[in-house]
Amino acid sequence: MKLRLDVDELNDDFFEETRLLGITATLKNYQFCMQLNTNLGYDFRLNPEIEIHLRRKERSYYFSIYQYKEVNSPLTHYLYQNQFDGEYLLPEFKHMDFIWLMKYDLVDDDKCNWIKQTVRNLTGVQLVAELTNEQIKNKGNMVF
Repeated sequence: MKLRLDVDELNDDFFEETRLLGITATLKNYQFCMQLNTNLGYDFRLNPEIEIHLRRKERSYYFSIYQYKEVNSPLTHYLYQNQFDGEYLLPEFKHMDFIWLMKYDLVDDDKCNWIKQTVRNLTGVQLVAELTNEQIKNKGNMVF
């Protein structure tokens, strides 16, 4: 008997009870994180242990992920760099520079709207849009 790993089911589990934002900004990732930390009171830091490594066309691409875990809560925020050297982590969102994933705890609409509004008002940010799991075709690229 052969056991098959259901990758789609694993990907769906990873995204269960998450909120996702797509962000377009004319900022380097460290500049963007600095502004988030200053304006939201967060502490995003680069987490090299969960960096996404993709191989396409015989080349390697590395997508940084910044992480912040809220105090006294399981809620963890992940900020993915969507572009590296002309390749995209999520090619279906080429216009997005960052993908923000909120995971491990429920984020209500009020909190999500506060985050969206605060991020919209940051210097260099052009667009903040909530994304749904269904819109993401390459979910597996985000799973660490």
